[in-house]
Amino acid sequence: MEEGGMSKEAVESLLQEKKLEDLSYERILSSMCTYPHEIAVYAHAMFLESNLGDSGLFPGTKEMENKVIRMIGALLGKEDAAGYISTGGTESNIQAIRAIRNRKRKEGLRDMNIIVPESAHFSFDKIADLLSIEVRKASLDEELRMDVNSVERLIDDQTIGVVGIAGTTEFGQIDPIKELSEIIMERDLFLFVDAAFGGFVIPFLEERYEFDFSLEGVRAISVDPHKMGMSTIPAGCLLFSEESYLEELAVPTPYLTTKEQCSLTGTRSGASAAATYAVLKYLGREGLKRIVGECMRLTRILVSGAKQIGISPVIEPVMNVVALRFPETEVGRVTRALGERRWRVSVTRKPKALRLVIMPHVDEETIHLFLEELEDIVYVV
Repeated sequence: MEEGGMSKEAVESLLQEKKLEDLSYERILSSMCTYPHEIAVYAHAMFLESNLGDSGLFPGTKEMENKVIRMIGALLGKEDAAGYISTGGTESNIQAIRAIRNRKRKEGLRDMNIIVPESAHFSFDKIADLLSIEVRKASLDEELRMDVNSVERLIDDQTIGVVGIAGTTEFGQIDPIKELSEIIMERDLFLFVDAAFGGFVIPFLEERYEFDFSLEGVRAISVDPHKMGMSTIPAGCLLFSEESYLEELAVPTPYLTTKEQCSLTGTRSGASAAATYAVLKYLGREGLKRIVGECMRLTRILVSGAKQIGISPVIEPVMNVVALRFPETEVGRVTRALGERRWRVSVTRKPKALRLVIMPHVDEETIHLFLEELEDIVYVV
């Protein structure tokens, strides 16, 4: 830090320099984030100083958060769901499991476990460490969905909950949430649906899927507005079927304007809540449906083009996530070659495949250019 500081112009120059070092989204096909909608950017800037951790000072921002919870709750089958705007899927996942862990602790249970699919996000490895509970991983079926038979074999007297994924990070697959709900209801367990990506996609797909609060067994859902919801980073959302689960997370806040706080973070961005409120009000369901529809159209173009050059998907895409199958020894070479041409893609774990996410920043010209370069790379001798 300079003793006397720098001029505004000098700082702006430094910022521009660093911005140029960042990648732009145009050739990024590996990210589940995208450019936020311009109305979200406008709202975010307007509410930069608001802190929902002390929401009595910012009642207008708090009212927007409450309305966002109702809007997303209604989208996911329960308008009166309880929850808050989090920093994203990782925080939401931690808090959902923490809520049921805290409840079971009060009931006297000490050694606990939850069951997640092998395809679960890596945040559940953090949860095992942070919450000191065992995370058991159920196997997947041929369609890379959570195997319900594997789940039933893993359940024991220390099991407190099961996690199903609605839009897996690597393959975009939807676990059999309805079947999981039936298992949960028989055993009085906690069913949490990680819909961080799929929550703003699945309701707008042509095919109908049962995955949300319309299923009686679903107790909590996470969804990220900063992904397909077109909001600014960081904007996640955690919803519970009952207010009582949120109360399991409450701690007293004696020197703030509120009596207690349920979020994991103390200071909490009101800007993210405002951005999410603005973009949901602006786009409405029809606007979100158009965005998802365009992403799915481009996904179909990508898959069709890949098949024409002899590359098939690991599974037929359920949503705008594609995993292209290559011989395992070829995946690394193809990924490196694409990187040399400034494409950013990623690789799945099992089975190993080239992973592509078709977000709103991707257009048809980009898809065709990518396919041309992919074909060139694949057939290089």
